[in-house]
Amino acid sequence: MTLIKTSLLNSIAVVIKMLTLLGINKVLAVYVGPAGYGALGQFQNTIQMITTFASGALNTGVTKYTAEYSDDEKKQQTVWRTAGTVAIIGAILTGIFIALFSTSLARLVLKDEKLASVFIWFSFSLVFFVLNSLLLAILNGKKEIKKYILVNITGSLLALAVTSFMAVYLGLYGALVALAVYQSLSFFVTFYIVYRSSWFRLIYLFGSIDRQTMFNLSKYTAMALTSAACVPVSHILVRNHLGETLGWDAAGYWEAMWRLSAAYLMFVTTTLSVYYLPRLSELREVSEIKREILQGYKVILPVAAVCGLIIYLFRNFIIEVLFTADFSPMAQLFAWQMVGDTLKIGSWILAYLMLGKAMVKLFIFTEILFAAGFYILVVVLVDKFGLVGSASAHAVNYCMYWLVMCVFIRFYFHSTSI
Repeated sequence: MTLIKTSLLNSIAVVIKMLTLLGINKVLAVYVGPAGYGALGQFQNTIQMITTFASGALNTGVTKYTAEYSDDEKKQQTVWRTAGTVAIIGAILTGIFIALFSTSLARLVLKDEKLASVFIWFSFSLVFFVLNSLLLAILNGKKEIKKYILVNITGSLLALAVTSFMAVYLGLYGALVALAVYQSLSFFVTFYIVYRSSWFRLIYLFGSIDRQTMFNLSKYTAMALTSAACVPVSHILVRNHLGETLGWDAAGYWEAMWRLSAAYLMFVTTTLSVYYLPRLSELREVSEIKREILQGYKVILPVAAVCGLIIYLFRNFIIEVLFTADFSPMAQLFAWQMVGDTLKIGSWILAYLMLGKAMVKLFIFTEILFAAGFYILVVVLVDKFGLVGSASAHAVNYCMYWLVMCVFIRFYFHSTSI
């Protein structure tokens, strides 16, 4: 399947997901406010870290090796069985830990012990959360794009329904609970769709762990665990810094800006994960890899840049429609944020080669370096320029990341050609 065809099919799911995310943002803006946004961001980053660690961080590897073993179903099943067994055991043990320490986690993450029950909800739903992600990784690796899209559309609609209902009737607490459980509800839809596939049997997710497969997957475990630690932690530190220096409303403005970026960039980022990761995993010839990357710069990067420009021009209208008047100070973030987002996509087109070719050391080094660099830039630039410094830090960080990617990927092509 070509990049253009994948992008067009994927756009259906992305448009629906974007609309649902924007709808969720509006509901949250009305019912939890700027300060509530900060708390939701902290909890969401915590969920990202916990689910990645609980699952063994195997999903990217599952997608890569499912695609790579496209002509060998036995090897694919070995990958699924190994990953499924590790993920289920990890989710159960982690769920027990979360339940036992729910009060401490609520105090640490949400600054309120009364919200401990949010973590209890999450602990019970964790195993379904993890299995849903695993099944999506399998669908992606099998290039079952239509099924993958259907599952994502269903998940988006579930997220909108559950989050809206809970936030409207229970405020911040309801929004937190919805965040803890909605992906687990999506599991039942995902499982039904995958189970009906001729190539899938439930038994493929359970059984003995193959040592060689686990070794191969462990490369992606190392990379995913690094991301799971670095990115959410850097965001948590940024929010804490903004909250402590500029107030928690400022942290909420930054979180709202970041969520808006994630929503409009979804078309691009999901195309990268749905098309580029399996595709780059398959390719062997340097000339073919270069051709795919060049195609990405011709198609994906201009789309990201144009979207960013449009959003910047209509920033005040967007704040009014998608948020509330309380969020008007976030308008100062748009210019630098849009520049940073475009640089981010430019660098990610190259960075996905690290995942496709399992460049473990390079990936871990750059993730740690630029996650730390982002936080340091925020501290320095916020101190100098105020809230707008948090957005300019985003742009500067991804400018440097892109330059580093260019150097290392050029070296990879040179060494591979020799």
